[in-house]
Amino acid sequence: MSIDKGQILLPIARSAIANQFGQTLNAATDTPWLQELGATFITLTQNGELRGCIGTLEAHRPLLEDVKSNAISAAFRDPRFPPLQQVELGYTRVEVSLLSSSEPIAFESEQHALAQLRPEIDGIIFEYAHYRSTFLPQVWEQLPDPQTFIAHLKHKAGLAPNFWAKEVKLSRYTVSKWKEAEPTREAKQA
Repeated sequence: MSIDKGQILLPIARSAIANQFGQTLNAATDTPWLQELGATFITLTQNGELRGCIGTLEAHRPLLEDVKSNAISAAFRDPRFPPLQQVELGYTRVEVSLLSSSEPIAFESEQHALAQLRPEIDGIIFEYAHYRSTFLPQVWEQLPDPQTFIAHLKHKAGLAPNFWAKEVKLSRYTVSKWKEAEPTREAKQA
């Protein structure tokens, strides 16, 4: 019988955030695979809108530690949003994405690179000099066209959407993801 990792990872992420407010939530942390190296992104949403998203692209610490750290960072350190307030926790939805190792994409031009992207499958890392950005595969839902997807990724890195240079590097990864159920109306009003 396979274990649904989401049933373990989602409570760990929520518990890490709740602990910052002095709340104790139960989360199983004694599963052996939580000590294996892992890279995750934690995404927080409210009413379907992004409320925070922070993660790790390369596995460099135990999965348990990575989930907890990224959950706290998504809630309190995403520079795009003010820190999460305790009153928001009840109507904030947690999503955990577990990343595969990334692999470089070989290409000869921007058009060649675009032709190799796999919408809704690939998470993409864009790199040029000191500029770096990534989008999880879930972002394809909002940006289904590869050219638009890459333009937004360049903008996120701090470059012009039409920027291109032969030194650009692209890598791809996939994710396994789990999302909490939508908060109930009672939770939203609490």
